[in-house]
Amino acid sequence: MQIDTVQDRDLVLRLRIDAFYAEYLACLDEERFEQWPDFFVEDCLYKIIPRINVARGLKLATWWSEGRGYLLDRITGIRRTSVYGPRYVRRMMSGLRIMAVNGAEIEVRSNFAVYETLPDEFTRVFSVGESHDVLVLDGSLLRLRERICIFDSELVPNSLIYPF
Repeated sequence: MQIDTVQDRDLVLRLRIDAFYAEYLACLDEERFEQWPDFFVEDCLYKIIPRINVARGLKLATWWSEGRGYLLDRITGIRRTSVYGPRYVRRMMSGLRIMAVNGAEIEVRSNFAVYETLPDEFTRVFSVGESHDVLVLDGSLLRLRERICIFDSELVPNSLIYPF
């Protein structure tokens, strides 16, 4: 397939980004948490922060990880030290928008919804919001350099165990 126009290149980029996020979400939904840090570059930033803190310029986040090592540490916590009831979590993204392309860096925004199901309860909306991501080309692969998940509520039900 020959790519001749800017519009064609934009479409190919969008399809690559869409495929990246589909794999990212599947990895988390299928609880392949040990593979999750591979979606990030080594020197990354991952935050989950309430919208009110962003609006007020407050840095306090519910989850803040700087570097892939912090992500790996969180996975160790999920697998070995945390005590919580069994649950199923599904994540959905919509409204994917490419905000800017600067060389190998791509700024992306999207909406997210996270649903949680406990075995003996109805499914509930756990969190909704918007993600502000920076993807980079790492060789031939897309990886996250930054993922900021801004959730709309000021509260998170129970506890935040899994990544968005």
